[in-house]
Amino acid sequence: MRTALPAFALAVLLSLVSCSNSADGPAPLDTKNDACAWCRMSVSDLRFAAQLTSPGHEPKFFDDAGCLRDWLKAPREAAPWTAWVTDHRTKEWVKAQDALFTKSPTVQTPMNSGLVAWASAGSRNADPAAAGGTPVPAAEVIGPFAPEGK
Repeated sequence: MRTALPAFALAVLLSLVSCSNSADGPAPLDTKNDACAWCRMSVSDLRFAAQLTSPGHEPKFFDDAGCLRDWLKAPREAAPWTAWVTDHRTKEWVKAQDALFTKSPTVQTPMNSGLVAWASAGSRNADPAAAGGTPVPAAEVIGPFAPEGK
């Protein structure tokens, strides 16, 4: 029994480490239980979801890119966050700094920001939701996380 305890403890530790937030990618989103870090509404529609990840911190989920934008504008303690948004068409996570943003008057986002993101111009062009939208510079959505000139 004494030899089983260290092996069990090691197995528990390894499973906790494997489930912890990784700086390499987005955290898994539970659309039934995760709430927006800004407005506290459920993050139930993956087409509009966003998140911030950082080693050693719990991920922060957002139900609308507008909520991510507003959260980033508020004064806070600095952390090495990585911002993520989902491609509206594919529902795949993409680093927000690489995403293309559009403000659409016809797409109803969870908090009515109208902000929609795509991983690439090809994805945006294949999505009917992009029609009639106005391009939005990444800096207007993700502020300091946007690369220069984007």
